[in-house]
Amino acid sequence: MTTQTQAFALLQGDEFVELYKVLKVLGLVNGGGEAKHVITEGQVTVNGEVDTRKRKKCVVGDIVSFNGATIEIVPAQ
Repeated sequence: MTTQTQAFALLQGDEFVELYKVLKVLGLVNGGGEAKHVITEGQVTVNGEVDTRKRKKCVVGDIVSFNGATIEIVPAQ
């Protein structure tokens, strides 16, 4: 089974996106509160390492993984 990587494009002018917003915007959780909960519970990895910082600044090139989903942070289109 192969996992497909989704792209999360930063908004024009942004240099980063907070980790919980990646999960929330892509609909991987039901809302920001749930996103923060799964992050603090250690269910999310960034670049292969568990990261429990809800407001961790994800930058271009970071790979976020949660519940079988893999997301790459990409520059604004």
